[in-house]
Order: sequence, then structure tokens, then C-alpha cells
Amino acid sequence: MAVVQVIMAVGLLYYAMGWPGAIYIVSVLIGLGYGAHWAIVPAAASELFGLKSFGALYNFLTLASPAGSLIFSGVVASGIYDYEAKQQASLKQRTSGFERLLPGVSEEESLSCDGTICYSLTCGILSALCIVAVVLSMRAGEQEQFGCGQF
Repeated sequence: MAVVQVIMAVGLLYYAMGWPGAIYIVSVLIGLGYGAHWAIVPAAASELFGLKSFGALYNFLTLASPAGSLIFSGVVASGIYDYEAKQQASLKQRTSGFERLLPGVSEEESLSCDGTICYSLTCGILSALCIVAVVLSMRAGEQEQFGCGQF
């Protein structure tokens, strides 16, 4: 699991840096990492915690993905995107000297963000969280190695 998290961290960091061709590399690395994660987690959960409560644990693990998506997509990524879009809109207003809004379009609807800056901070945060997951995976591996994994 630690190797998979490293792959995902590298992919997200590559996108956060804004290097050329990032979307292609990120798509491959994150796809590989996410697919491998879903293949490894059930086996790791059964090894660490046993099969006695595997059904409940697997349901909890399955619920973690949409919960994380809600937090990161709905709160973190959207907040950062809106902030960057407002920064770009204010910069455009300052350079043009007046506000250009279409009639009937509100200010919130006209905001859009261009460039890698829109999601680079979000991908940096996610990359850092993947590194935390690497450390936690290594700790879980050490506990399993020394026989401390069964509860």
C-alpha cells in the first residue's frame, strides 16, 4: 500500500508543479494507484484485522472513498478554485479598467479559472496526504511484522 501511495503522491506532485503533459501522466499514475488501492485494501484489512468483522470493516472502507471525495472535492478543491478564480477576475478588472459582465449573468456564474494554478494547491495538499498515508502504511506494516496487527 505504501508503494501505491508513493505512486499517487508523485503523480499529484507532478500536476501541482504544472509541468508539461501533466494531465496525461497524472491520469496514468492516479489511475494505477487508485486501481491498485482498491485491489490491495480488502486483503490488507483482512490480514490486519482478521475475518471476524471483515464485512463491517469493508463497508467502512468503501464509505471512506465518497466521504473523502465530498470533503476534498466539495470543500477544499472548490474553495481553492473559487479563490483563484476571484483572483484572476480581479486582475482582469484591474487591467481592463472596468467590469465586463454580461447582462443577466451574476458575478458568481462568470467566474472561471484558467491555468494549472487552479488545482495546483489542491494537488499539493493531496500529495502531502499521500505521503502521510505512506508513513501510516509503513507503521501498519511494522505492527503486522511484529505480530501486533491482530486486535
